[in-house]
Amino acid sequence: MAKMSRREALQAVGAAAVAGSAWKQGWVQGAGPALAAGAFQPLPLGEVRPTGWLRRQLRLQADGLGGHLDEFWPDVGPNSGWLGGTGESWERGPYFLDGLIPLAVLLDDDVLRAKAKRFVDWTLTNQAANGMIGPATNEDWWPRMVMVKALAQWQDSTGDPRVIPVLTKYFRYQLSQLPQRPLQEWGKFRWQDEVLVIEWLYERTREPDLLKLAGLLKQQGYDWEADFADFKYTGVTSKAAAGLESHGVNNGQALKVAAVQYRLSGDAAERQRFFRQLGALDRYHGMPNGMFSCDEHLAGRDPSHGTELCTVVETMFSLEVALAAFGDAAIADRLEKIAFNALPGTFTDDMWAHQYNQQPNQIQVSLNSKPWTTDGPESNLYGLEPNFGCCTANFHQGWPKFAASLWMKTPDDGLVAAVYSPSEVTTEVRGVGLRVVEETDYPFRERVRITLTPQRALRFPLSVRIPGWAEGATVMVNGKSADAPVVPGSYARVERVWQAGDVVELNLPMKPRAVRGFNQSVSLERGPLVFSLDLKGSWVKLRDRGMTADWQVFPSLSWNYALAPTDVVEIVETEVGARPFAAAGTPVKLQVRGRRVNQWLSEDGVALPLPLSPVKSTEADEALTLIPYGAAKLRITAFPTLAEEKA
Repeated sequence: MAKMSRREALQAVGAAAVAGSAWKQGWVQGAGPALAAGAFQPLPLGEVRPTGWLRRQLRLQADGLGGHLDEFWPDVGPNSGWLGGTGESWERGPYFLDGLIPLAVLLDDDVLRAKAKRFVDWTLTNQAANGMIGPATNEDWWPRMVMVKALAQWQDSTGDPRVIPVLTKYFRYQLSQLPQRPLQEWGKFRWQDEVLVIEWLYERTREPDLLKLAGLLKQQGYDWEADFADFKYTGVTSKAAAGLESHGVNNGQALKVAAVQYRLSGDAAERQRFFRQLGALDRYHGMPNGMFSCDEHLAGRDPSHGTELCTVVETMFSLEVALAAFGDAAIADRLEKIAFNALPGTFTDDMWAHQYNQQPNQIQVSLNSKPWTTDGPESNLYGLEPNFGCCTANFHQGWPKFAASLWMKTPDDGLVAAVYSPSEVTTEVRGVGLRVVEETDYPFRERVRITLTPQRALRFPLSVRIPGWAEGATVMVNGKSADAPVVPGSYARVERVWQAGDVVELNLPMKPRAVRGFNQSVSLERGPLVFSLDLKGSWVKLRDRGMTADWQVFPSLSWNYALAPTDVVEIVETEVGARPFAAAGTPVKLQVRGRRVNQWLSEDGVALPLPLSPVKSTEADEALTLIPYGAAKLRITAFPTLAEEKA
């Protein structure tokens, strides 16, 4: 990547300051009390930019479905109700925009920006006299909750002066209407997403009525915290019992409830309530890829069950919100695990097709009805809109919002490297322009190099996260050990006078580890990556779908292996290429040993539940190669373990 000159860096800092000043002007207009400060402050959209493999990943998305949907998929095409047409007028236009805006901004792509601007302009210029926004044919509150999220991102990145007045008028209208037209269905279970934007607007206007609206939405919305105080969904949800409170996407979005409420109340107990929610989902529905099962309702811990793609990206966004509110390093650890495994694991390498449901133990992708309890037979096809098109419109918020959340500010006027990936930051710290360059091949490698370039010598604290798995991590400043505790599961805080060209280097040892799961199975992890046995799928086109196609995938290799109870035999590293989450040329592999387990069978293209470990096998030992989960499109991720053999 070309180096930015000093003049270009100063111009970029100035542009960021201009964009950010628009919302600061409104802070003193109202007289409402301040919101509780979060542990971290997200940077305005555009101040963090992806580089290296992460930028290439966003470019893949832009060159695939994410950047071209509107050209051939009618639901977000020119006849969309969110462009004034007579087409789809519910959630898909706002979903599309919610990911398109950050994708365009982070790639600085004028073509994508123009596509986003069409939706923004129509929404902002067609507000009804009473304040309502969106297509007049649909009055549901829910899709507008998504649209206001998108508009807030647009304003953050452009300073567009139209956004704050439009949102203010809309929220006033909604406050007047909710008593006689309360939240229903999806909006009732996703109210917290709108309150997040209300808080964003309140910080810019201090309009007291916004807090009244937030309180009314909470009152009418589903009480998620009471749900998890007495959690009833502890197994596979049957069709008869399936309700919106057991819906996977709703639960993923609900993980931000505690963070949103903390900003309103300042109640420190909200942090414990967040971890209670996450802990219950892990305990009863946790999957090896960092997600919880939901196909499409909560479905237990068997890794042959799946997870809806919408749930993946919404859970990531909730974790990004919770990380800003509470700051725990464990939240960032979980965010990375999902982003580097579950997110790429549900796409084709070129991101032109995706799955509705992905399975950690996924031995076939085909028109089968098992193991889904509430989904249809197309659920795990790779394609345009398998099962439901909600994920087709919504998936592309995943990578861009993750990239935008890598760096945040701290209450002591410092900066924090909260999540690791190659990136650049252009911001201000204590009134001084600052450029930060993070060079790394993380999560495929252990080293992170951070170069700081303030406009002048400046004292401030820089905090860097030490992942919970990183035993023996080191932090160096200009080649010398940092004067700061380096403890896994926390942050190393270095406060000093920073000069242009100062370098911070992290070494985060990635020792392979075995993690126990369903029926005492094991999954192997190294750093934030989860590893799977790649079944070398044979791809069969089912049908063409405009610019893309729907695919079935059938295994070319045996899958029913148990692992020997020994350490990983060998770690093999190769170059991090153009598509790091592709099986061909994957940057890291684990060599292990295992045996076939003939009693572990499949039915209708699905691996039956894992036999309880340890298991016995008289088959011969075999060398097995595991690759990152996201690269293995057909895979076994949770393995039985072999019983120890007596000499």
